[in-house]
Amino acid sequence: MGIDLKAGGRRCGHKSSTKVIKTQNPYTRLLIKLYKFLSRRTESKFCATVAKRLHMSKVNAPPIGLNRLAKYMTSKDGKIAVIVGKVTDDVRMLECPKMSVCALSFTENARKRIVAAGGECLTFDQLALRAPTGSDTVLLRGPASREALSHFGKRTSVNNPHAYDGVKPYVRSKGRKFEKARGRRSSRGFKV
Repeated sequence: MGIDLKAGGRRCGHKSSTKVIKTQNPYTRLLIKLYKFLSRRTESKFCATVAKRLHMSKVNAPPIGLNRLAKYMTSKDGKIAVIVGKVTDDVRMLECPKMSVCALSFTENARKRIVAAGGECLTFDQLALRAPTGSDTVLLRGPASREALSHFGKRTSVNNPHAYDGVKPYVRSKGRKFEKARGRRSSRGFKV
């Protein structure tokens, strides 16, 4: 059986996710409009990438810690770090270097530390005025595989015991008494 070419094949529901803005956040919706316009009018790859990342779901826009950010920004004086996501504080880092950071949001302590070091926290509309084509910017991303992801997924059931084997439960402790009964031992119903 071949592909029904008249019907355009059978790839249903594979329209580009960037055609429709899924988020209900009015600020993100406006930013998407702004960066789509900029990428069209300036033909800048930077704006196109930012527009694409603004469309992404929360899981695909992982946060970045100050420590990782500072490491990426060493020997990049005068450049603006751009993160399409959240910037979080890192208590393990004792001193925060001076840097300009543009992100969708900052945690309270991360913002305090950046400003206290003499740096600045920018929003994307401020960045569009300062660097419309993304000149003198460093586009960064948070770590895609982080510990939190191992807890994401659906629960397992008797009907489909191995559906989400890799989903890690949030457990207080890793002892015998903690989530080691039904579903975790074959002697207690079933084992995943």
